[in-house]
Parts: sequence; C-alpha cells; structure tokens
Amino acid sequence: MDLSFRRSLILKFVSILLLLMCNRGGVIGQVSDDELEDQAIASISTFRDFLSIPNDAQFLDDIGKNVDWCRQALEKRGFSTIQWPSATRPVLYAQLQQQEVQPTVLFYFHIDGQSVDPQYWFQADPYKAVLKESIEGEGWREISWDRLSASTYDPDWYIFARSASDSKNNLMMMMTALDVMRAHGEVLPYNLKLVLDFEEERSSPSLAGVVEEHQADLSADMLVIYDGPRHISNQPTLAFGARGIASVTLTVYGPVFPQHSGHYGNYVPNPALRLSQLLASMKDDDGRVTIPGFYDGISLDEETLAILAAVPDNEQVIKAKLGIASSDKVADSYQKSLQYPSLNIRGMLSGWVGTEARTIVPAQATAELDIRLVVESDPERLIQLLRKHIQEEGYHIIDGRPTQRERLTYPKICRMDSRISYQAFRTGFDTRIGRWLTRAMEGAFGVTPVRSRTMGGSIPIAPFISILNVPAVIVPTANRDNNQHSPNENIRLGNYVDGVKALYHILSTPID
Repeated sequence: MDLSFRRSLILKFVSILLLLMCNRGGVIGQVSDDELEDQAIASISTFRDFLSIPNDAQFLDDIGKNVDWCRQALEKRGFSTIQWPSATRPVLYAQLQQQEVQPTVLFYFHIDGQSVDPQYWFQADPYKAVLKESIEGEGWREISWDRLSASTYDPDWYIFARSASDSKNNLMMMMTALDVMRAHGEVLPYNLKLVLDFEEERSSPSLAGVVEEHQADLSADMLVIYDGPRHISNQPTLAFGARGIASVTLTVYGPVFPQHSGHYGNYVPNPALRLSQLLASMKDDDGRVTIPGFYDGISLDEETLAILAAVPDNEQVIKAKLGIASSDKVADSYQKSLQYPSLNIRGMLSGWVGTEARTIVPAQATAELDIRLVVESDPERLIQLLRKHIQEEGYHIIDGRPTQRERLTYPKICRMDSRISYQAFRTGFDTRIGRWLTRAMEGAFGVTPVRSRTMGGSIPIAPFISILNVPAVIVPTANRDNNQHSPNENIRLGNYVDGVKALYHILSTPID
C-alpha cells in the first residue's frame, strides 16, 4: 500500500474517531459538571494567591510580580512564553501549538486592576481576598475560608478583592479548565495563543505598537476576549461588539487667583457656573446630545432591531437595580441606547467642598468627559463637533494655560484636551467564531446564550482587529453586581464555577 495513501486513511480514521467522541454540542471529552465544579472550588486557593499581588499599573514593580506569576503559571501548563517590552508596561505572549494545519485562536486577557482607596473598602486589605455571604436585613457577613469546599459551598457566596472580577478571574478560570483537560488526557482541538495586557485600566497606550511589531506572532483566525459582566439576568452571555472610547478635558478660566466672594461676587464671572452652563448646553432634558450631527450615520434596520429585541432585558428590573425612576431618551430601550455614541461627564472639579468649603469665586473649573464610540462614529469628527459647539457658545479655545494677553482679550476662555483611546468593533452572529462560541456555550449550559450586538464598555481590541484582521467576540463571566472599577469589587462563586465550565467547553469544542 502506498505510504501517502496509508497516511490518508489514518488521518480519516482519526477524524472519524474524534467526531464519535464529540458530545453535548460538539465537545470532546465527558467531564461532568460535578467534576468541573470540584476543580473550580479547588482552584480558589491559587486564585487567592494571584489576587494577593497588587496590580495597579502605576507601579512597575508590582506589575513585574504579576508578569512573573503569570509566566510561571502558564509555563507549568505547557505554554511557551515571551515577555515583550513596550514604552510603558510589558505584554506577555504565550503559545500552545498543537498542529500547523489547525485553526489558531488568540485569547486576550488583562491582568491589571483599578487603583484602590482602602478607606472605602469593607476589609483591611483590598488585595487580600475575603469570602462573604449576604444576610437579609444585615448586609454582608464574612465567612471563614475553612468553610469553603466543593460539598459545602454556596454559589451565592462572594469573593471580595481587587481584580476578583476585572479581570484576574478569567485567566484563572482558563488555567483551571486546562488542568481538567490535561487530567483527562484531552488535547486542544486548535492552536492557542494568549496575550496578557498589564495596563488595560490605563487604556493600554502601548498595545497597538506591540501588536504592530509582533503581528506575525499574533496572527490568528479569530480573537476571543474575556472581560466584563454577563447580562443582567446572569444568563450565559456572548457579546459580539464593544463601544470604543475617547476622552476630553475641559477647563474654563475665571480670575487669575480665587477671589473673595464678598468682595467680587456679582462682578467676577464664576468659571464653575460657566462650565456648568456650557455642559448643560450639550444635552437636552431627555439626555440627548444637542450638538448637530452627533448621531449621524446610525441606522437600525429591521434585522438589527430583531437582534436587539431578542436580548431578554427587563427595563423595570434594570431601573430598580440602578435606583432610577426613568432613563434617558436617546433610544426607547437599553439595548438600542448602546448603539449610539454617548457623551458623558465623568467628573468635575472646582474650588473646595465639605469641611474645606471657602467663600470664594474659583479661579477655574474642570470637567472630564468621555465619548463612547460605535462602529459608525468617527471619533475625530465627534471631537471636532464638540469643539465647534464650544466655540459657538462664545468660547476662545486654547491648548495650554491662558496668557495674560488672552485673559484680557477674550471674555470666555476654555482649554480643550482630547485623546482617542480605541475604536469600537462589531462581529456578526453568523460568523465562524460566532457559531463556534454559541455551540460551545450551548454545550456548557444547555441553552443558547444571550447574544448582544454591542457591550456598553470599552476594551482595547481595535489594534488586533485592524492590524491582524481577525473577527472578535467577548465572553463575559462576572456577575453584574461585581462593583467593577469600584471599592468592594467581587466575584460570585456561582459565576466563577460557571466561568470554569464555559472555558472548559470553549477549549474543548472543535471549530467547524
């Protein structure tokens, strides 16, 4: 028999064998939910160690410790790793090559977390994980870690620590799922690459350059992003897009120095009031941006409206959880509102408040804005529309501090600084990656996941899509009430277990 013919027969036999091994929507292997649950709970001791490493990207030494921990953990699981330097913080690349002919999937994780202010946390150290349960009428009560076991745990117990849900949990879930596969002798049905970002919470300023420089290493057929919370119903979720983000800082100037309000009130224009009036001019009472052209290019056809309507939102429940009586009227539903660019005031500063309040006319007032972008919106255009609006409100716009000549020439002066962090993206449901991930999630949970067209938050994925030309989908795992970016961040144990289950099925499901 010809050698090449024999090799062909062997390959066909192996393919048939693999197909026969598939079950539950195409998943290779027969690991039970009970075993996945046991391994998830067993992994929490390692997860606690991981969480104990401070990960604020402002501090390079701490980031270095996180890089080392991740590298060692991945190499222990058979990955080859490379630490890529950048102008700001390193990026860690890991690869688990199976065969040249198989599809290649690139997974994105971020490891850094938001800064912490311990005075607002209900525990001594935000990096020392605490286990808690909610007692009706009493609030949160701490639980001894000794009570945690696969046979006794409650899925409604919560782990509180910085990055418990944003986003060290996702890498830990993946490594646990890989450990289960290895224990059962299972082999990944595709080639796996990972990129670990250590400054996502600082908008990943160097990531695009790293992707550009190492695009040959990062080449893949598709990109999977692990970030964000599930749908508010806590059902399994896939997000097929995310909004981008640009930021704008506005500073309105008054007198050179703060002035006594008794001496100069009614005489010196107050920059805090003027800034408030300027900001108020940008939106109407229904929350719609009044700047002409801001929403241009957005069109929701019947197919899109059907996709949005399929997301099982309960608007009354959403409002109740947020504690609001009514919503803005940019659109008539939550999902529709995410399809438009937004203009948000994320912070304001002027003078002094509280116990430090002083009877002064402030010297200046500053507002920080963010613009959430959609695929159809050009961030440069939106920033220029905002700039034009400010000029039409009578302001002379500057790029630095005003000179004495400018102060004496222009009645209204505003400094405007802007930055585009990253663009929006969107992937179709009926793409290869969309079908594969939907099938994997159906295998994990027995139901079709909630599939959202656009996630409200922003992630630095645009460089991968534009440079590598790959489709991308987000797999959220955290509970919606996880206090992401806030004090008392947490992950619900049931979500952690489900995350391990989802990762196992995604890692073991072949790609058509």
